[in-house]
Amino acid sequence: MAEQKRDYYEVLGVQKGATDAEIKKAYRKMAKENHPDLHPGDKDAEARFKEINEAYEVLSDSEKKARYDQFGFAGVDPSYGGGGYGGGFDGSFDFGDLGDIFGSFFGGGFGGGGRARSGPQRGESLRTRLTITFEEAAFGCEKEVSIDRVEQCETCKGTGAAPGTSPETCPACGGSGQVQQRRQTPMGVFATTGPCPRCGGTGKIIASPCKDCGGSGQVRRRKTLKVTIPAGIDNGQIISLRGQGSAGKNGGPAGDLQIVITVQPHQLFRRDGADVYCNAPITFTQAVLGGEMEIPTIDGKVKYDIPEGTQTGSTFRLKGKGIPNVNGRGRGDQFVTVYIETPRNLNREQKEALKKFSSTLKENNYEERKSFFKKFKK
Repeated sequence: MAEQKRDYYEVLGVQKGATDAEIKKAYRKMAKENHPDLHPGDKDAEARFKEINEAYEVLSDSEKKARYDQFGFAGVDPSYGGGGYGGGFDGSFDFGDLGDIFGSFFGGGFGGGGRARSGPQRGESLRTRLTITFEEAAFGCEKEVSIDRVEQCETCKGTGAAPGTSPETCPACGGSGQVQQRRQTPMGVFATTGPCPRCGGTGKIIASPCKDCGGSGQVRRRKTLKVTIPAGIDNGQIISLRGQGSAGKNGGPAGDLQIVITVQPHQLFRRDGADVYCNAPITFTQAVLGGEMEIPTIDGKVKYDIPEGTQTGSTFRLKGKGIPNVNGRGRGDQFVTVYIETPRNLNREQKEALKKFSSTLKENNYEERKSFFKKFKK
């Protein structure tokens, strides 16, 4: 029967999922505390020191750590528990399409599961922000955005080779970008494929790299683009420019550019979808007698007839004076909530006139006041 071992995480005193830095820190502390030089003749300390080093040797290696997390001790020691998963079998397998499944356990693809870097690769999609005014969002506009993106090197036309030369087929992988290796695992010896170390998985060797791009075939440049902002766009919405991101590799398509719109707040208006809201002050006389007043809209000022007896908090609707719908169909409305501004800094004559006017009012002139005190009495 195999020797009973303690869990490696338990040995180092860390939780499963600990970072490399946490594992290294714990190891240094434990190794220092249990070093045989500090405990001469202490067999227990010597055994602990050996156990600590064994645990660190596995957990500090990403590949061994992954196998240990998946299979336990059997993943790093096939002889553990009477042969573990291998059962003494030393045959070789090529799993072909199963490589995508097992590759996540052991690193690299099995059989033909690995993907060469020599095939077309789509470029990176980019994201930037653009701030516009409330009116620009409402009616649309044209703007310019500047971005840093990867583009094809004009000197070598994306080949990465100096002018007058061309990339050569990698002799190590024959241009496939992959090489096959045999690897010992808990389930036996497997034939695996992975990126060719000589060409980095590209399948090509560049003997004379382009001086402008260093052999990558790409350069980073600052690019300014014109953007059409559609009428009705709202805060946080995204405009996507297809193919305006970084260039692809090996004939792959370019990525996209996503522009996140930020709409500046307005001093008078606020927006909810396609509708616009604002508050407007009216005079005491306008509220009592009614009358015509000017109301600001995103199109400019419009005239509106305030009805007699208007109260603070009354809301009026201006149909079709809101934001154009971004799909081009119609517009929202504008809602205006009025409040009565109490006059200040009255002179003596004005105060006397107001008192005289107030003395002529009856209780039925104040319907809400009458209702309020009626409810209060109940």
